[in-house]
Amino acid sequence: MCGIVGFTHKDGLKRPERIAEATATLVHRGPDQQGVHETAFCSLGATRLAILDVAGGDQPIKSPDGDSVIVFNGEIYNHLEIRAELEKLGHSFHSHCDTETVLHAFLEWDIASFERLRGMFAIAIWTESSRRLVLARDRVGIKPLYIARKGEELCFGSELKAILAHPEIERQISLPALDCYLALNYIPAPWTMIEGITKVMPGTWVEWRDGAVRSDSYWTLPAPHPEKMSLQSATEELDSLLQSSVSEHLLSDVPLGVWLSGGLDSSTILHYASQASSSKIKTFSISFRGRSFDESSYIGKMVEKYDTEHEELDLNPTDQDLEGAIQEFAYYSDEPSADAGALPLWFLAKLSRTQTEVALSGEGADELFGGYLTYRASRIAANMRRLPSAALRLGQGLVQLWPVSDDKIALEYKIKRLLAGSLMSAERGHVFWNGTFSDPEKRQLVADQLPLALDDVLANLRGQLGRNGSDLNAYLWFDQKYYLADDILVKSDRISMAHSVEVRPAFLDHRIVEFANRLPASFKVSGSRQKIVLQQLMSNKLPAAILHRPKVGFDIPAHDWLRGPLRNLAVETLRSGAKDYPELFRPAVLEGHLQDHLERRVNIGYHLWGLMILLLWMKKWNVRAPKPAATARFAPAVGAYT
Repeated sequence: MCGIVGFTHKDGLKRPERIAEATATLVHRGPDQQGVHETAFCSLGATRLAILDVAGGDQPIKSPDGDSVIVFNGEIYNHLEIRAELEKLGHSFHSHCDTETVLHAFLEWDIASFERLRGMFAIAIWTESSRRLVLARDRVGIKPLYIARKGEELCFGSELKAILAHPEIERQISLPALDCYLALNYIPAPWTMIEGITKVMPGTWVEWRDGAVRSDSYWTLPAPHPEKMSLQSATEELDSLLQSSVSEHLLSDVPLGVWLSGGLDSSTILHYASQASSSKIKTFSISFRGRSFDESSYIGKMVEKYDTEHEELDLNPTDQDLEGAIQEFAYYSDEPSADAGALPLWFLAKLSRTQTEVALSGEGADELFGGYLTYRASRIAANMRRLPSAALRLGQGLVQLWPVSDDKIALEYKIKRLLAGSLMSAERGHVFWNGTFSDPEKRQLVADQLPLALDDVLANLRGQLGRNGSDLNAYLWFDQKYYLADDILVKSDRISMAHSVEVRPAFLDHRIVEFANRLPASFKVSGSRQKIVLQQLMSNKLPAAILHRPKVGFDIPAHDWLRGPLRNLAVETLRSGAKDYPELFRPAVLEGHLQDHLERRVNIGYHLWGLMILLLWMKKWNVRAPKPAATARFAPAVGAYT
């Protein structure tokens, strides 16, 4: 695992030291070794967390003739197979690392080599003779890759901070990104929160050749296309795929462990890892003892069954420096990601680093097999939308009388969100369940006119709804494309790499992704049953308590903690943000949201968490609001929360 950075300079290198400065911004991603490569036209840098061939895999790596050079972030689990094929074609190797294999594969097959790779990666390869830079990102977006253009030049990096090392890059907030962030609590690709910097889309390569840029996809997330099969045959195929994927994900020359929540997904990974490993597995967990969402009893059952070497941390405001961790998000998260699960993940990664440098995780199973309650909410809302809207609005008004709860996601909160979302379109309602601000609320809060960027994103979902006789598969496809890639995987990568820990989501082998999108919807969710095919597979492998337990999300009780231990940080951040950015947010509306939450008129802890993270990030990176529009928009009156 590494960090990569680079930039072209066809018109001349003005500051030779800049590549070293940009590379230094990523040292947390690769504390074991840093290296740079410079030519008259391009500069590359890499920081290395040594996982495979610890002694022989330093980067950058050059081709035998010195004409091509690679910097690489990730792991290629089938690199030994590819290497064997290349050796038959006459290639020779000087190390045992996968980075050298990727370089030689590119020399042999050019951009067609990327579709041969199985793993997670961000790649940059410079060829001097053709003045050509090629970038590529893995299929589902596990590893990050950002780019920016200034005239004919191109710069790239594993994180935004590597690109912000260029003073020519203006630090202005992107209004399309803000429009999406306020609704979703994450920023969908290709946008970032910095205007002019974009994400390379998953499954895509980008080529810069002497100032001209082109790009294309080598893999596209398959649209749902259910095939006829039995549940038994589906479970057998999934069993084979998981055996292969988890076994490959155990490839490491350094200590390795499993992140264990006690839920079905991480427990499945632990089961297959225990089968494939000849040594005792290390497991790491976070508990919330004394809270309704604590999972320690389930974790204990799995630790006992598989006899793991277990480390666990109880996350409570008394013993842990929550504010300090949140303040560090502004630097390490790189761009604001308002998933509140980042906080327990921070402490989990920190705990893991005391014992290991690699951890397997269960991310991706919910999006592949239908694990979120939002899928059932969308089905219920579809029926509710057949009712007169007046009846729904009456119900919405009545539930506002329900006192707010301090639970993480209480029934009160779910019912209020369900009624509000049922008054929206199907696609808008779907992202509203896990999101925050509604469209009217965004218009009240933001001082400038926001573009309709979210509508453009939701058009992808709108186009899938109603196909193949099931809306469920459309929702799953959308969440794989956006929520998984731009929220779950962003959070996992930034927080783990802040502690120099490599996280491997074994469910996201692209063969499993393709398999999941061939499954009938009834193998995923039916009535109150969810992740049916995975449940069926593990029915005779895991304890019954794990199989039949309710799902508990891995995040914090934001409503409660923003009234309690995080109150001072929230109040100070939001009020100073209102003062610093009046051209972006209406101070009176921001203050109104804060007071309504603190005085328990509403539960909008996740809304305020997202705003707090955004404002801390803007302050840390000196990001300015866009210039006010020429014509001010009329400020609507503050209305009821939806």
